[in-house]
Amino acid sequence: MSLDLLFDAARAAQAQAYAPYSRFTVGAAILTPTGRIHAGCNVENAAYPVGTCAEAGAIAAMILGGEREIVAIAIVGDGDELVTPCGGCRQRIREFARPDTAIQIGGPEGIRRTFTLDELLPFSFGPDNLPRP
Repeated sequence: MSLDLLFDAARAAQAQAYAPYSRFTVGAAILTPTGRIHAGCNVENAAYPVGTCAEAGAIAAMILGGEREIVAIAIVGDGDELVTPCGGCRQRIREFARPDTAIQIGGPEGIRRTFTLDELLPFSFGPDNLPRP
């Protein structure tokens, strides 16, 4: 699977974002071990901060699709700065990803930088920290 397809899916999701308040649209796309791509976009709400991040939408789509593992994720936003996941979404990604999972950050021109989850969320708390029944 080409990571260009993952970027393209994130850009397509960004085009569907609902951001009438911030006017800052974001798209995300997740690649799973089966090769499927699940995408999401940010959805704002007049009652801040009730909106949903693109990464959360993509994760929800992945779960709905019956999958539970993130192999890679692409996140796309506009502007000059890198649009990295917020703290809450870093933790959401952590739930389904490994420390070396690729997190691609893109802008209109393409992928700007790739991080690992461990770089964005070092020494994270996750499922491995909890006892299993």
